[in-house]
Amino acid sequence: MAKEFDIETAFERALSRNEETSVRDVLEQYCGELGIPYEEKYRHRVSRRLQNKKEAARNSSSTTTQGYDKEPKEFSAIGEDGKMMPIEKYCEHYGLDMTKVKSYKLVSHTSIPYYNIVFFETKQILSLTNLQKYLDETVAKHITPVEVKPRTFLTENNIVDRLVYTDVHIGMSVNGNGDPLYGGKWDKDELLKRLEALVNHTLDFQCGNILRIDDLGDYLDGLKGETTRKGHKLPQNMNDKEVFDLGVEFKVKLVDALIGHYDTIICTNLCEDNHSGIFSYFVNQAVKGILEQKYPGIVEVVNQKKFIDHYTIGKHTIILCHGKDSESLKFGFKPQLDEKQERKIDHYCKENHLYNGNFIEFSKGDSHLALYDESTSKDFHYYNYPAFSPPSNWVKTCFSNTKSGFKFYNIHKDKNLKVAIPYWF
Repeated sequence: MAKEFDIETAFERALSRNEETSVRDVLEQYCGELGIPYEEKYRHRVSRRLQNKKEAARNSSSTTTQGYDKEPKEFSAIGEDGKMMPIEKYCEHYGLDMTKVKSYKLVSHTSIPYYNIVFFETKQILSLTNLQKYLDETVAKHITPVEVKPRTFLTENNIVDRLVYTDVHIGMSVNGNGDPLYGGKWDKDELLKRLEALVNHTLDFQCGNILRIDDLGDYLDGLKGETTRKGHKLPQNMNDKEVFDLGVEFKVKLVDALIGHYDTIICTNLCEDNHSGIFSYFVNQAVKGILEQKYPGIVEVVNQKKFIDHYTIGKHTIILCHGKDSESLKFGFKPQLDEKQERKIDHYCKENHLYNGNFIEFSKGDSHLALYDESTSKDFHYYNYPAFSPPSNWVKTCFSNTKSGFKFYNIHKDKNLKVAIPYWF
């Protein structure tokens, strides 16, 4: 009569094996003694225990190394199909926790290729756990049952509405650190007042039953008083937690106010910019968790991590880009389209096969200016959108006291036609 596989016995046997015997060999022999067929899941479970024991021994040692921890040679990076496994498949194959992997490198010059892996220290894992806990608490705080009432007015099925805003700069002190040239106010009260105008303007000019909401970046002013690029100090009027909470609140309230008027709402948030970068990604991921759980099948949140990406509305292709990224493009895309910038956009369109008869718009923020160029390029329109926030003291002093606002569209899906309705604060 066949006996059951005992993980403790199997683990002890694998632990006491000699260097020339693999874990699989040990387990195949053990399964044969039990009269049961060998299964790969047994090796995964035992390998996981071996790895956990190894990590425990390493953590208890008083000596730490700066290099990579060497894996046992039976942890071959060659998969069952004879091909080299990527790190994700490698971890899954051997029961390793991918979320704890800090860095890794493939060692391929040995007879058996394997991955050297450095795992996060315990305190680092705890900090990540605390961040996830904070995100979960934020999500739970905003998720309450909402009854979506059916719409009682007619809309056009061939029209998609689009709401575009950018450069909200939550946390920015518009008065700087001294006596400002022009006074101003930009805090939670002012932001929520502008949110009300954003909602009312959308409902006043609604034509379709689908709404696209595009946030073109720099949603938050910075992190720890600097841009996420670092090295650029920013006068702030909120701490990071206050910025996080208000950033989530604004976007959730926006959708809450519009959800009863549209069949579908799709929010696209640019998370690769020069001010908020990874911080805005955390905020937008929390928003995604809230809204997609709160309104399943009705609301979709897309957090754009690429510097440039696009989507389509019927015969319209919308390319989204903040203008500057978090690392490379210090000067980025200018307000006026020049030959160099036109070439970059042209390369993107060709690489992604966008020249297919659609009407193309390149939408960007960053410049805090409303400039809409529809003629420099014969292939696409080049649109700069105004900032949603008022200008900072630095902008007002070095340039001018610029206007702020946002833009709303009724886009005809099957025609080269879109009705633009701007709003100015």
